Amino acid sequence: MVLWPLAMMHPPQKDERILVAMSGGVDSSVTAALLREQGYEVVGVTLHLWDAQGKHRIGRCCAPEDREDARRTCEALNIPHFVIDEREAFRREVVDPFVEAYRSGITPSPCVACNQSVKLGRLWEIAQQLGCSRIATGHYARLEFGENGEVQLRRGRDPDKDQSYFLFGVDLQLLRRLIFPLGDFTKAQTRKEGERLGVPNFAKKDSQELCFVPDGNVAIFVEERCTEKGEKAPSPGPILSSDGRVLGVHQGIHRFTIGQRRGLGLGGGAPRYVLRIIQEQNAVVVGSEEELYSHVLFVDQAHWLIPPPNAPFEALVQARYRHRASPALVIPNENGFLVEFHEGQRALTPGQAAVIYLGDRVIGGGIVQKVEPRSPLSRSALAMHHDREDGL
Repeated sequence: MVLWPLAMMHPPQKDERILVAMSGGVDSSVTAALLREQGYEVVGVTLHLWDAQGKHRIGRCCAPEDREDARRTCEALNIPHFVIDEREAFRREVVDPFVEAYRSGITPSPCVACNQSVKLGRLWEIAQQLGCSRIATGHYARLEFGENGEVQLRRGRDPDKDQSYFLFGVDLQLLRRLIFPLGDFTKAQTRKEGERLGVPNFAKKDSQELCFVPDGNVAIFVEERCTEKGEKAPSPGPILSSDGRVLGVHQGIHRFTIGQRRGLGLGGGAPRYVLRIIQEQNAVVVGSEEELYSHVLFVDQAHWLIPPPNAPFEALVQARYRHRASPALVIPNENGFLVEFHEGQRALTPGQAAVIYLGDRVIGGGIVQKVEPRSPLSRSALAMHHDREDGL
């Protein structure tokens, strides 16, 4: 028997009904199986978010096969299964903003937007309609509850699978209703549990790309969406050196992201990387590896899982999903916060989430709006902060 992995003030009762978000993947399937084994009444719900289409019919994510895998798992576990059509909300809240961001030269984080705007909030509405008091998902993250009911979002135990980064924007009241049974598991342990519990898709491969772009070709996806909506796709423009020289021509800024090396079409010579994308000039700026490093982020759309701070503080900040969280000074402001990393960070990118950690605890985050090499303002704030710590 797998022990309950959460330190909760009010653990679920055995007669409590729990909604499990079923994607058709192994993680959500094992989540449902674990809860079923522990004696909870479980209801499986699959949100139909997208139909693979155009040149993106390959791949299995968001395909009918995934809904079928979710159904087969629920049938094997002898639990009810519902499919809810949320394609319109997903298109409006996730896909269209994703396309518009790329057209503007920004690299968004659609999984953050999906958790905030579509999946979890809608699942809670459905949970209440089905008489469920909690929602369980297959996220690799952990929740802890204090004696006063305070909820804390923490990293999953497996650093290679941790998904707490994508959950910083979830409302605190909703966090109190969530369960992450896989938070203490590695992926290998999850598959082993799935095999033990008879989950039919325990060996199913993980999706490595965006759920609605299964072949990973974002440029083609953006162009297809523009065509479908009768809009003009991004046009060709100049590729510039960091000192302003024209080096070549690109076929649309939607084809590039910060740190990209391949696909520049500039021939041989020293390696060049995308440093900036300037929408107003329809230009892509390239330069050396050394020029990719920056220290300062300007962040807005802040969401806090603690009382909003009003003074600078030291923390760890993770500015892309695959980046390591690094020490930084965080300076809150009216709309968000400024981050100054103590060491330069590679390929910091507008549109990505900047998530703040104290140890392994998520305390807040926001969306990167601007990146700067270094800011005199934040250096001054850092000096004042250290003076206060030293008692000066």
